[in-house]
Amino acid sequence: MDINNYCYDGRKKFDIEEFDCDSIGEFNNREEAVDEFVQNLLVINKEQQKLYSERKEGVIFIFQAMDAAGKDGVIRTVFSTLSPHGVKEFCFKVPSSEEKSHDFLWRFWSALPPRGSISIFNRSYYEDVLIGRVHELYKYDIVPDRVKNSNVIKERYRQITNFERYLYETGTRIVKIFLNVSKDEQARRFISRIDTPRKNWKVSPGDLKEREYWDKYMEAFEKMINQTSTGISPWYVVPADHKWYARLLVSRIVRKTLEDMKPKFPTIEKADIDSLKEARAKLAKSLGEKAEKPIEPTPKEFYMSDLIPADIVKQDMKHKQKRATEKIKDNGFRAVRELLAESYMIHSLNDIVDAIAREDEESENNPDVREELDINPEQVKQYIENLNIDEEEK
Repeated sequence: MDINNYCYDGRKKFDIEEFDCDSIGEFNNREEAVDEFVQNLLVINKEQQKLYSERKEGVIFIFQAMDAAGKDGVIRTVFSTLSPHGVKEFCFKVPSSEEKSHDFLWRFWSALPPRGSISIFNRSYYEDVLIGRVHELYKYDIVPDRVKNSNVIKERYRQITNFERYLYETGTRIVKIFLNVSKDEQARRFISRIDTPRKNWKVSPGDLKEREYWDKYMEAFEKMINQTSTGISPWYVVPADHKWYARLLVSRIVRKTLEDMKPKFPTIEKADIDSLKEARAKLAKSLGEKAEKPIEPTPKEFYMSDLIPADIVKQDMKHKQKRATEKIKDNGFRAVRELLAESYMIHSLNDIVDAIAREDEESENNPDVREELDINPEQVKQYIENLNIDEEEK
């Protein structure tokens, strides 16, 4: 589905009750989305390199959501391939006493990106029209009597849009993303965090308490989007009940944003090129015969910015493991060579072995399946070693 269907730029109203949080767009399952997601990450990586090199414009990606909607996972997977030189994430929690002594936008100025950089706001000044609205926190602000009134939230909408217009007109784009998770899905994720000891830290009594205000939060999100969506600073509302689909859509949004900015690698003036040639000649002369020695190329595996996040590879490999196991079960030992002939499987020989081992273990009490499998992990390992596959043959 085109991301424009999820875009709110002031030309249409957002109705949160009509929004389908469970949507997976044009896909039947997550496996169908893997190739596009990986391609999006590669393009985002290249565009960010241009953006950083050009140093002409900055961009802020704002993420807002209810608890357990998947903000951290989205940020980790979509942005983790980028160079840390030009990307910073800022997690805005409850304001400190010093921050409270200033206006509500004050603490965000220091997080604005320099030209050529990306700032990621994990929550933002929009909290002041979300939780600030739901719990009427503005009533506790210490402000002059002349500014005290009942239209605080309405005025903050105006102040925010003016702030974002100012940033846009001075060289910083802002793209806002609301990960919209359903109440039922949030409950399931909370249960999972409670049932999984290593995830217990992710849920607190406060998170559970906020569920009591769900309807008020939904009203606040709807109002916020309708009041602050503009052509220069749009909102994207992303269905978040399926994490993989939310991550795919965000990758589309980030890719489109960077491509629309049209960053370019800087060009060098002729006079500077002539100066570089003179410098090269001096350097070559200082090296003498050593100047002809080629520079050792860096293996691709050491270009960390070109690697796909581990959890994306894991997701992709799950699908491939399943396919590999099914092939081996159907064709026995003969299927191993067929699998090895497919270059994308060469990177996961151990995964094939592990998949077979699991199938072997699960079939322990099922002689028919064991007979079909007709292979064990040690046989596969020995078979792989005998093939002696190197990088060139892949």
